[in-house]
Amino acid sequence: MPAVSKGDGMRGLAVFISDIRNCKSKEAEIKRINKELANIRSKFKGDKALDGYSKKKYVCKLLFIFLLGHDIDFGHMEAVNLLSSNKYTEKQIGYLFISVLVNSNSELIRLINNAIKNDLASRNPTFMCLALHCIANVGSREMGEAFAADIPRILVAGDSMDSVKQSAALCLLRLYKASPDLVPMGEWTARVVHLLNDQHMGVVTAAVSLITCLCKKNPDDFKTCISLAVSRLSRIVSSASTDLQDYTYYFVPAPWLSVKLLRLLQCYPPPEDAAVKGRLVECLETVLNKAQEPPKSKKVQHSNAKNAILFETISLIIHYDSEPNLLVRACNQLGQFLQHRETNLRYLALESMCTLASSEFSHEAVKTHIDTVINALKTERDVSVRQRAADLLYAMCDRSNAKQIVSEMLRYLETADYAIREEIVLKVAILAEKYAVDYSWYVDTILNLIRIAGDYVSEEVWYRVLQIVTNRDDVQGYAAKTVFEALQAPACHENMVKVGGYILGEFGNLIAGDPRSSPPVQFSLLHSKFHLCSVATRALLLSTYIKFINLFPETKATIQGVLRAGSQLRNADVELQQRAVEYLTLSSVASTDVLATVLEEMPPFPERESSILAKLKRKKGPGAGSALDDGRREPSSHDINGGVEPTPSTVSTPSPSADLLGLRAAPPPAAPPAPSGAGNLLVDVFSDGPAAQPSLGPTPEEAFLSELEPPAPESPMALLADPAPAADPGPEDIGPPIPEADELLNKFVCRNNGVLFENQLLQIGVKSEFRQNLGRMYLFYGNKTSVQFQNFSPTVVHPGDLQTQLAVQTKRVASQVDGGAQVQQVLNIECLRDFLTPPLLSVRFRYGGAPQSLTLKLPVTINKFFQPTEMAAQDFFQRWKQLSLPQQEAQKIFKANHPMDAEVTKAKLLGFGSALLDNVDPNPENFVGAGIIQTKALQVGCLLRLEPNAQAQMYRLTLRTSKEPVSRHLCDLLAQQF
Repeated sequence: MPAVSKGDGMRGLAVFISDIRNCKSKEAEIKRINKELANIRSKFKGDKALDGYSKKKYVCKLLFIFLLGHDIDFGHMEAVNLLSSNKYTEKQIGYLFISVLVNSNSELIRLINNAIKNDLASRNPTFMCLALHCIANVGSREMGEAFAADIPRILVAGDSMDSVKQSAALCLLRLYKASPDLVPMGEWTARVVHLLNDQHMGVVTAAVSLITCLCKKNPDDFKTCISLAVSRLSRIVSSASTDLQDYTYYFVPAPWLSVKLLRLLQCYPPPEDAAVKGRLVECLETVLNKAQEPPKSKKVQHSNAKNAILFETISLIIHYDSEPNLLVRACNQLGQFLQHRETNLRYLALESMCTLASSEFSHEAVKTHIDTVINALKTERDVSVRQRAADLLYAMCDRSNAKQIVSEMLRYLETADYAIREEIVLKVAILAEKYAVDYSWYVDTILNLIRIAGDYVSEEVWYRVLQIVTNRDDVQGYAAKTVFEALQAPACHENMVKVGGYILGEFGNLIAGDPRSSPPVQFSLLHSKFHLCSVATRALLLSTYIKFINLFPETKATIQGVLRAGSQLRNADVELQQRAVEYLTLSSVASTDVLATVLEEMPPFPERESSILAKLKRKKGPGAGSALDDGRREPSSHDINGGVEPTPSTVSTPSPSADLLGLRAAPPPAAPPAPSGAGNLLVDVFSDGPAAQPSLGPTPEEAFLSELEPPAPESPMALLADPAPAADPGPEDIGPPIPEADELLNKFVCRNNGVLFENQLLQIGVKSEFRQNLGRMYLFYGNKTSVQFQNFSPTVVHPGDLQTQLAVQTKRVASQVDGGAQVQQVLNIECLRDFLTPPLLSVRFRYGGAPQSLTLKLPVTINKFFQPTEMAAQDFFQRWKQLSLPQQEAQKIFKANHPMDAEVTKAKLLGFGSALLDNVDPNPENFVGAGIIQTKALQVGCLLRLEPNAQAQMYRLTLRTSKEPVSRHLCDLLAQQF
């Protein structure tokens, strides 16, 4: 970087900054700033041409004023003029001003781009670096489109200076993260890999960052980087601290580059080449050996750099999971950190050991540290470290130590922080169910959970214990006795009352022979809690009472008296009133045989995987799969839930309306309609006749919304049948969308019904309807062949952060689709907040023994949640002026791709979702619309104006909303329709 000469000091700027600092009040500061702004404006507008120094000085003052929080609405052109200067300081200030103040939609962007192009072509390394820094700092799509093809050439050019290569690599990385589609993959990709061999360590460091990001999306294009990364890592690890003096940090050679290389290697499986793999293993062993050496410095920077490399090395060892010796050594090294005085090291050690515990090679080694981890759970001051200790106990648990770990976690639960109690409860419930051989221990554990932390025991937990007790004859009597004793406590949690009410209502007869738990005693014990409970629990207890009349006829008169009481028959809650009336009538009118038939014992629930594990995964987030699942242990016939522990690909992820516990019986699948012909499977679905209407037909808005809202089951005895959805695979588990996916998606922006995809094997049709922030979609899969589809599995995937923006509940379809047949899948959709990318639909099946798969973009776009809004012309223009900020407006001028027909345009705008407002625009040829995007989190108002020019065959589309991303996205969506 050129040194700033003595004459470049700006005295006027220094005086101005000193004046601002000496201001005694905010008013004095504003007065001084306004005076300076007036002076600068007069200088810029004066007849006398300013020299470069003066422009630089005044632009610097404007920049300083902006950084103080004041708006700057002039001086942009002068800053752009500084870019053409040949003086470094003037050009630097110009680029700095542009990077901070110029909006990507500015009219000056073309001039700026020309100046940047000139500097990139100048071959002056200093000017090239300034231009690259500006591109990276602004990072707009417009700049990406202008320079995405030039920067790779600069990066791999043989005559580029090292500093330019560094800046080019980081600039390209910034553009790729902002707009991946703008960075073209080409010949330069192979050449950029060879930058790992560059002599300049700064170039290598920047190149590794770029390659790590690129290879995540295109791993095959950069596969050759593995051997080069291993080679470079080997040279760094084996070097002495004096070999790389410029890049040695507190006696640790190139720590940042080492960490980046180790992360790059984690993007790929272990090297296939034996020589490369051997060299890599040698590197990893060297790092582990160096960790045992005494420190070369007592400075914290030395230990931080050394430990950063060590933990990244352990992450790579865990990622490969193929070297037992390294895994055990890594575990032993982490074990030493568990008692380290540094809190961060203890936290990282616990976190890494959680992952090691899932490996069959290192699980036993992890278990040797159980006492240390339990001690950490009890004595750690930091709540986050205690939480990681609980995670590690959960991960290392197996049949040999389950009772010890569950006991310790229950003991810790009594004093645990409120923020993590629910998670501890879920983990204890999962471990107790998973490793229980003695079912009485399982029942005791769950009842203890409710006693200790009843407020944090979710419905999934106590539903599950009811399901297991119902399905196990040998534990029913013990459960009834235990819950009866628990209910005798003076202070009894409501969840305990729910469990007690259900179990005694079903199996109270098993303990009725004991005078201490006779039927009248059971009833009086439950009824003593009645007035303290919520409406849902009271409803469950009323169901228990009518069950008692069937089990214990001697209690009939007492219970009828309770049901007949005015507080029940005239209860303000309709549900309680209806139950009291119906149960009283049933007990009075029905014969003993009828009563026994109606109130017979609940049948066993179908054996299904536990939903508590799915709830814990949702709570821990998408990256928690390896720590929560334990696929290395073999399934045992003693598992309470009767099945193999579910893996991440099979565990369901229920929505609020899904059957979380497997308590509901799945309805039999509807028979597919008889096809009219293999070539035209969906004709009947999209016809207007009544026979073609599924259950979705046009209904009142209230009925539609209530139909989509999740049902609220009052008790396990009254749950509705609703199969749980299958878990979505992650975006990394499916292939990229087919090339024509965007084109197919665009067809559905302004309509809800049609054929989404069709080839020689399969036809996929869509029929959907949306109200406010909710929607329901029917997908129809038609087999166009005469051969049966096997393992047919359509799944919906949420890429990126879409899961927090859009909730999609799917229902399973039959895994076999006969030739010429059609199956239907229902999707319930809820828009949580505004989103930009649609969910993906992955369809996999086997046809004639060969696997088939395709990925489409599901036609769910943000405009589907438009609520049309009518408004008068005055209200429209008033709102239009309110949305006048530059970031609130998106505008496109584009050529018509279809014949310009007013009626067709009107139909498309209505299909887009907005209301068309008449007599608002002075030009009757223009279209004006208004609407509100309805999401669960917020509402986004939207105004649009479409100006067709039939003579030029052009459109101008302007959208204004209260959120910038929504404006741009809606504008892009709608512009593609014309």
